[in-house]
Amino acid sequence: MEGVRFRWVSRQLMRKHSPARVALDLPGLVGMVDIFRVSGAVKREPAVDLWLAGGLVELQSIAQEWFVRMRGCGDDVLEAMHDGCPVACVEDAPFGYVNSFKSHVNIGFFYGALLADPAGLLEGSGKRMRHVKLKPGRKVNAAALGDLVNVAYMDIKARLGAGRSPISTLMPQ
Repeated sequence: MEGVRFRWVSRQLMRKHSPARVALDLPGLVGMVDIFRVSGAVKREPAVDLWLAGGLVELQSIAQEWFVRMRGCGDDVLEAMHDGCPVACVEDAPFGYVNSFKSHVNIGFFYGALLADPAGLLEGSGKRMRHVKLKPGRKVNAAALGDLVNVAYMDIKARLGAGRSPISTLMPQ
C-alpha cells in the first residue's frame, strides 16, 4: 500500500512541476520527410556497370535503358550499389534504382509515394518507396515513366536545397 501512495504522490508532484508542452512549428520542418542517405556514391561506380551487364539479356536491356535515363538527369547524378542493386543519387541522397527479378525489372523511386503519378504506373504500398514493374514484351508508357524519373530527380534536389521544399506536387496531373 505504501508503494501505491508513493507513485500517486510522485505523479501529482510531476504534474505540478512539469513545464507546459509547446508544439514546435519551426519553419521548414512541418510536412518534411527525413532524407534517406547512402554511403559511397560516386560519379561512375564500376560495380553498377558490372551489375547492368549481367543477367538475362531481355531484363538487362530494360534495366540499362532506365538506369542510363537516371544517369542523364543531370551532371550532379552520382551512383552507388545499395542492397544489391544500382541506385541513382544526388549527393548521397538516392532518388531512383533499378532491380532485376526472374521475369521483370523494377524501376524504383525512393520517394515514389510522394510523387504525383497521373498515368498510374507506380506500384507498392510502403511508406515512401514505389516502383514500376517492367516485363519484356509488354508496352510501357515511356513518356510517363520518363516524367517520373525526371520529377524524382527534381524532387530530391529540392529536398536537398536550402529551402528544403519538395516539388513532387508540381508534376502535372
